[in-house]
Amino acid sequence: MDDSMSLENPSLSRRQLLNFLTGATVAATAGSALYAVGKFFIPPAESTGAGGAILAKDILGNPIPARQILAEASGTRALVAGLAGEPTYLVVQEDNTLDAMGIVDNCTHLGCTFPWNPMDQQFQCPCHGSLYAPDGTVVRGPAPLPLKIVHVAVIDNNILISPWTEPDPRTGETPWWV
Repeated sequence: MDDSMSLENPSLSRRQLLNFLTGATVAATAGSALYAVGKFFIPPAESTGAGGAILAKDILGNPIPARQILAEASGTRALVAGLAGEPTYLVVQEDNTLDAMGIVDNCTHLGCTFPWNPMDQQFQCPCHGSLYAPDGTVVRGPAPLPLKIVHVAVIDNNILISPWTEPDPRTGETPWWV
């Protein structure tokens, strides 16, 4: 009786070993590449506060401290990244606080972004000529609806932006965006 392994019939041939090592290498490389691609296309979960509030951010995604915007002159409209990254105007009031209502910078006609014109004291959409009052109501069409608004709050030098779900104070009706 011979207890040693037979050399003619090994349990794993050289070809099987090389196939296993090649497959493992390909799987590890593909897995790491897919992980990187997945992290690129899936945005990170944003932490939200009470009522879905998020921090106002700059164009690079960095939170903006309230003192930075409040250092501007009263009546200034600062553009920040708000809910879902939508550009949102925040207004510095006469008493050096932020207005509790922010205005989302998306025209209700075709979704264009637009600048605030301080000379005319209105938002002017360059695409088709819609004009909006300082509170976001339509002055001249073709825009059919007032601009979307959001809640703005300052807590510990952080600017929190949350969805507006109550009746629209400009129209007294249920908001069209809810």
